Amino acid sequence: MLAGALALLLGAERPSGLGDVVEVRHWSYPDYTRVVVELTQPVRTVVRELPADRGAGRPARLYLDLAGVWVGRRFEDGLPVGDGMLQGVRLGQNTLSTARLVLDLERYDRHRLIELAHPDRVVIDVYGRRPGERPKQRPARSEGAGRLPVGLRPVETIVIDAGHGGRDPGAIGVGGLREKDVTLRLAKSLGEKLAAQGFEIVYTRRDDRSIGLEERTAIAESVGGDLFVSLHANAAPRRSVAGIETYYLDANHERHSLGVAARENGVSRSQVDALQRTVAKLRVSEVSVHSRRAANTVHQQMVSGLAGRYAEVNDLGVKKGPFYVLFLSNMPAILVEAGFLTNRGEARRLRDVAYLDDLAGQITLGLTRYRDANATVALRGAR
Repeated sequence: MLAGALALLLGAERPSGLGDVVEVRHWSYPDYTRVVVELTQPVRTVVRELPADRGAGRPARLYLDLAGVWVGRRFEDGLPVGDGMLQGVRLGQNTLSTARLVLDLERYDRHRLIELAHPDRVVIDVYGRRPGERPKQRPARSEGAGRLPVGLRPVETIVIDAGHGGRDPGAIGVGGLREKDVTLRLAKSLGEKLAAQGFEIVYTRRDDRSIGLEERTAIAESVGGDLFVSLHANAAPRRSVAGIETYYLDANHERHSLGVAARENGVSRSQVDALQRTVAKLRVSEVSVHSRRAANTVHQQMVSGLAGRYAEVNDLGVKKGPFYVLFLSNMPAILVEAGFLTNRGEARRLRDVAYLDDLAGQITLGLTRYRDANATVALRGAR
C-alpha cells in the first residue's frame, strides 16, 4: 500500500504549508505497545483495521492517515519492533498532502488513539496478550503472582513523578521560586521515606531534565508500577489563593479544575475541553475507583497531619481532572498540588526543606494506609 503510493510520488515536489514528522518512538509494555508520532502541527485522525492477507504474506494491520503532513522518504525502511505485539511500524507519503502510518500486527485485541498537544503528537496504544510473557523488572516477591487485576494485586512499586523539569520550569512563584525545583526536592524526600516503609521506588526524573508526558508513563509501565504519584505546585492570579488539593482521573471533570489541568498539561482551556472528550471515551473505570481511594487517603493525611504542625493549612479537597500524565498510564494515579507558589506564605513553606520533608512524611503515611487498606480488600477478593 505504502510502497505503491510512494513510487507514484517519487520526484514530486513537496506542496507548501504541510507539517513534518519530527520523530517516531515506541515502547513495549507487558500488555500493550505504545507508538508515538511527534509532529510540527496538530492532526485529527482515526485508526482503521485491515485483516491479514495470508496468501500475500501480509499480517493484520492498523493504519491511520495524517492529513497535512509530509514525510517523504525519511521512514521508507520502516521501524522494526518485534515485541510479540507489533512486527513493525511503517510511515510513508500516501498522497501529496497526507502521510500514512501503518502498524503491522502480531497480536491484537484492541487499541486506543490519543492526540496530544505541546508538542503535537499522536499516541496509539495497541493491546493484546503476549503468550507466556511476564512483567519485566518487577520486584522479585511479586513475580510469582503475575500481573493481577488492579484490585487484587498488592501495592508494592510506586512511581514518583516530579512534575516539569529542564526547559519546563512549571509555575513561577514569589521570589522566582520554580515549580520544577520544589517538585524534585519533594520527590526525593518522598522516595526515601517510602523506601523505608518497604515500597519499591521508581523516579521519572532524579535531576533537572526535560521529560515528555508519554515518557513519564512509559517509565511507570515498563517497571510494572502499582501506583503513579505526580507531584506539582500550584499558581493563581490572586496571591491570596492558597491550599493543598489532590486530583485523580475520572470520565468527568469539575469546572474549577480546568484551569489547573490546562496549566499542567501545557494547553489552553479550550484544548482541555477536547481532552475531556477523549478521556470520556477511554476505559478508565477500572482504575478510577482505586485512584479516587488513593487520592482521598493521601489528601486527608496531608491536611490533618500538617494542620497539627502549621497554621492556616487550607484544604481545597480532592477533585477530578483531565490530566495527560494521569490517563496515559494504566495504573491507579494521583496528582498532588502541594501548595501555591504565588502565595507568599505557602511559597515560604515550599522553599523550606524541613517543610517539604514534613509534607513527604504525610504523603508517605497516606500511601502506607492506602497500601494496607488495599491489601485487605485484595485478600477478601481473592477468597
